[in-house]
Amino acid sequence: MLDLAIIIVNYNTRALLRECLRSVYASQGDIAFEVCVVDNASTDDSAAMVRAEFPQARLIESSYNGGYAHANNLGLRSFGFTDSPSADSRPRAEELPRYVLLLNPDTVLPPNALAKMQVFMDARPDAGVVGPKLVRPNGSLDLACRRSFPTPEISLWRMLGLSKLFPRSRRFGRYNMTYLDPDQLTEVDSVVGAFMWVRREAILQVGLLDETFWMYGEDLDWAKRIKDAGWKVWYNPEVTVLHVKEAASRRSRRARIEFYRAMAIFYRKHYAASTPFWLHWLILGGIALKGGLDIGRRSLSGQWRDSTTSHTEVTT
Repeated sequence: MLDLAIIIVNYNTRALLRECLRSVYASQGDIAFEVCVVDNASTDDSAAMVRAEFPQARLIESSYNGGYAHANNLGLRSFGFTDSPSADSRPRAEELPRYVLLLNPDTVLPPNALAKMQVFMDARPDAGVVGPKLVRPNGSLDLACRRSFPTPEISLWRMLGLSKLFPRSRRFGRYNMTYLDPDQLTEVDSVVGAFMWVRREAILQVGLLDETFWMYGEDLDWAKRIKDAGWKVWYNPEVTVLHVKEAASRRSRRARIEFYRAMAIFYRKHYAASTPFWLHWLILGGIALKGGLDIGRRSLSGQWRDSTTSHTEVTT
């Protein structure tokens, strides 16, 4: 039986992808895994590199960039997972990998990361998702690695800037849980798709990623659906993973547009129906205003490189 299916979505990050795959295949411990690289129509010969240097990896070359959720679902389906509502057409659980890991190409794993995460999940049968401590190249914590769901209240504090002004406040700092010790094992609402380890049974219960999200927010949505189904989500700092972050998206105009679009999609899907009328429009207006100012500022600074990209990290 396959313990772990690792899905890496890549777009024009060939050098980083190479280092990521090297770290994955250098993993130690008693764990049977297989890697699937889904290339989102890269133009930098990423797919050719994978074929030449990592022939043991499964490679899916998408003919177009359908976004992060779409690409990950291609990988999930290649391992036998499906969204089919019919029990007759669904594979038996024992035919599927015990766990799935969504992994970004701009990450580097320590040799014991996979084995440690497997031990962690095996010891907690009620855990549906786990993520590690993610650190940036400068050693700082990637704040997105442990998050609360952006409820209307939490989103309001974020848009007003109170989460940054009072990061240690348990009320205002819930967006990225900045009031917690980074080395504290914690049950959270969500971890980030840069390294998102998910139990097979949770996927079978809630289905694949929502492709309404082109980029950003889809991992948060997946965690919400999994947690709503009764599973626990954990932040496990015993495992530390390097995350370059935004390797393919930092200079993409479309990436920023999708960032704010994902905020609105997530809010409408999970909270709009129960939000008071006045607050509903305040939240949507705040997203539109904040997004417009951010994109306008970046446009004036000449930041944009191109109009297309693929997902490398999620920060909604």
